[in-house]
Amino acid sequence: MESALERLWRTLVWAFVIFLVINVIAMIAAVVVNSFGTRWLSSWLPAAFTTRWYVSAWKEFQLSDVLLVTFQIAGSVVVISALIGVPAAYALARRDFPGKPLVMVLFLLPLLVPPITFGVPLATVLYKVGLAGTMWGVIVANLVPTVPFTVILMIPFIEQIDPKVEAAARVFGAGTGRLFLHVLVPLLVPGILAATLLAMVRTVSMFELTFLTAGPSSQTLVVALFYSVFAAGVRAGQSIDAMAVIYMLSTLIWLVVALRFVNPTQIVARVKKAPA
Repeated sequence: MESALERLWRTLVWAFVIFLVINVIAMIAAVVVNSFGTRWLSSWLPAAFTTRWYVSAWKEFQLSDVLLVTFQIAGSVVVISALIGVPAAYALARRDFPGKPLVMVLFLLPLLVPPITFGVPLATVLYKVGLAGTMWGVIVANLVPTVPFTVILMIPFIEQIDPKVEAAARVFGAGTGRLFLHVLVPLLVPGILAATLLAMVRTVSMFELTFLTAGPSSQTLVVALFYSVFAAGVRAGQSIDAMAVIYMLSTLIWLVVALRFVNPTQIVARVKKAPA
């Protein structure tokens, strides 16, 4: 039977969670409402609503160019991460070798360590070789956490595939290349889509590494948003909030699409392998 202390603790936990959720919703709602408001001083709602702040933000911050650069960088990172991460995940899921736990730890480190801790030395190296300040420098910097993220995400999907399927393909003469392209890849399409979409979300929202390595022509939307807030000059708060709403929508859409292909529990838990 549940004790009074346990009920109190559960109530406090739920109250804390609800408090956090309400605060997050309130902050997002305030930004969205202000992005459409004309004046908002001491009342609960703005005096009137308009869409002109979105037009102003689009022109003032050159959002068409910024969005193009953002998705060029994110798309390149996603493609390269998939080309490297899927084969690497297959090797880690299917092969046992000396030092495998150490390799897994190395893959986890860029995901567990705050990006700023390795971003500064990484940016220093990229500046020395002349890549920092360019689009390729931003892509290389974002690959450091994104490739391990893709690998870790793909391993559970690969482990769900019965090894007997691969054995049967080899019996019928399929080599490693044909086995991977014609048997495994079609089975892994949901996992690959989930990994690439979540990698897209991660890259679009990655601030630290992009900020440290981006130049004037290689800023993603999140870095441009930072500069619009803290750069010199007077800017309408509503225009900045409109830009923030566009940023939130650009990441939310990719996240919602990704969650249609992946169960979040697959990211943190592996499915047991089928018995041989």
